[in-house]
Amino acid sequence: MIEQGALDHGDVTTLADRLGVGARHLSRLFAEHLDASPLQVALSRRVQRAKRLIDATDLPIALVAERAGFSSARRMSAAFARLYGRSPSALRNRRF
Repeated sequence: MIEQGALDHGDVTTLADRLGVGARHLSRLFAEHLDASPLQVALSRRVQRAKRLIDATDLPIALVAERAGFSSARRMSAAFARLYGRSPSALRNRRF
């Protein structure tokens, strides 16, 4: 469900309700089995999608952010800065 964007447009409580468990229990399961929260997993998936789009297409950065599930290009840039230490456009420029 996370891969399909359940946390791109919803929250952990809504996801947990859809799964028939409590939000705290779902978070505990994620921590136990993945060493990450549901939101961390969702962010990781968004970054991976964005990175693939940056590497494989010439789409504008704003469109990459939208298609990857980010609420804005600014949020995507912040995630890339934390993870890669550079902006999405800097990663794109590196491939040329």
